[in-house]
Amino acid sequence: MTDEVAQDFDREWVEFLDPDDPETMVRADLTWLLSRWGCVFGRHPEEGGCPGIEADQPADGCCLHGAFYTDEADIKRTKQIVKKLTPETWQLHRRWKDTIVDDTLENEDGEEEPAKKTAVVDGACVFHNREGFPTGAGCALHQQAMRDGVHPMEYKPEVCWQLPVKRDFKTEHRADGTEVSVTLITEFDRASWGPGGHDFDWWCTASPTAHTAAEPVYLSYAVELTELLGARAYEKLADLCDARDKLGLVAPHPATVAASRGTTPLAFPTRLRNTADAR
Repeated sequence: MTDEVAQDFDREWVEFLDPDDPETMVRADLTWLLSRWGCVFGRHPEEGGCPGIEADQPADGCCLHGAFYTDEADIKRTKQIVKKLTPETWQLHRRWKDTIVDDTLENEDGEEEPAKKTAVVDGACVFHNREGFPTGAGCALHQQAMRDGVHPMEYKPEVCWQLPVKRDFKTEHRADGTEVSVTLITEFDRASWGPGGHDFDWWCTASPTAHTAAEPVYLSYAVELTELLGARAYEKLADLCDARDKLGLVAPHPATVAASRGTTPLAFPTRLRNTADAR
C-alpha cells in the first residue's frame, strides 16, 4: 500500500480539568478526534476496505498478533463471554482450548514484564473467524455482541475495543512544585505499536482509505470515549470538539484532508527495518 500520510504532522490539542477529578487534566488530540477515520474492516480492499496489516492476509485485518489483556478483570470478563460461543459461532471452538498465553510487554522504563494475551493460531488471534466461515470473517466475540444486541466493548478485550484510540496516563511536575495527573487521548498510530508497527504493510489511521466516515471520531467513538474518560469528562470533551469543529481546525488530519480531496498523499515508507513483531 502507498496511500498513507507521513508521520509527525501538525496536531491541535485541548486541555481541561476532569469535572469529576479536578486534580486530573485531560489532554485530547483534536486533530485525531475531529478526523473522519472509521473502521473499514469487512469491506473488500478494492472497494475501499481494509487490506490488513499484512498484505498476504487482507481478510484478517489487524487481528494477527493477538491482544494483550490489561488486567485480571479483563481476562475474567472475556472468559465469561467465551462460554457463550458455540462451534457454529466460533471457528476454533473444538480445536483450541488454551485461549490465553504468556508473553511480555515493555514497561515505561524499557524493561520487559510478564503479560498475558490471546493465543495466536494459524497466523491470527484465536478468536478470529477466518474468511469463509459461515458467520463471516471477524472477531467471534464481536459477532456474539452483535447477536446479543450489546456494544462490542462489553465482550472484547479492552485493547481491541479501544483501538485506534490511545489513552495514556502520566504525571507532570509543575514549576511551583505541584504535580498534576494527565490523561492523554490521541491516535493509536504506527509508532504506538512499538518498533513492530513499522513492519505493517498498512495501517488505517494514516490512510485516506479509512478517513471517509460520516461522523468525526469524537462522535462515532462516543461510547468508547465515555468509558475511557467518564460521562462528564466526555461531555466536556464533546462540547470542546464541537466548538472547534465550528471554528475549523488549523491542523486537520492530513489523511482526512486527502480523502476529502480525493488526492494521493505522501506515502509512509513501510518495511523500514526488520524488527520484532508488533504488540
